[in-house]
Amino acid sequence: MSGQLHEALEPISWLAGRWVTKDGRGHFPNIANFQYHEEVEFTCVGQPMLNYTSTSKHPEKGTPMHQERGFLRIKPGTNDLAFLVSHNFGLNSHEEGHCDPEKKEIKLKTVNIARMSFAKPPVVKNVVREIRLVSPNKLEVVLYMETDSTPLSEHLKAVYDKIE
Repeated sequence: MSGQLHEALEPISWLAGRWVTKDGRGHFPNIANFQYHEEVEFTCVGQPMLNYTSTSKHPEKGTPMHQERGFLRIKPGTNDLAFLVSHNFGLNSHEEGHCDPEKKEIKLKTVNIARMSFAKPPVVKNVVREIRLVSPNKLEVVLYMETDSTPLSEHLKAVYDKIE
């Protein structure tokens, strides 16, 4: 973690840190099931947001698979969240939702998506992201995705261990 958490981040303070999984699993109606290793990090630089990075790798080859960069911002004095994420395949997503500080759970849903002109199909239409602390040092993330050719379906699921 890069510094002291902004006081507005108290409802999601449990998320701050570095998390890794060696057992990420992906599936979707029109692709083969796959596995991935991933490291995600949520850091604070003193503002009412967490800076976010995610890097996944192929479990056997160790080659890069997917990267995300963004910001998870909280509306101070509330449990309202906005998550702005840039994906390395040419997608920018703006998700909004809420956190439940008692359950240590975050639920986010797409508000807006932008894609670069030469991004390959299919077109992502909607993302739903659920993040929950399942034990003091274990984080579960489930991502649902809808494209122009598939309905909203679970796409990614992983349990991460906190490493710092």
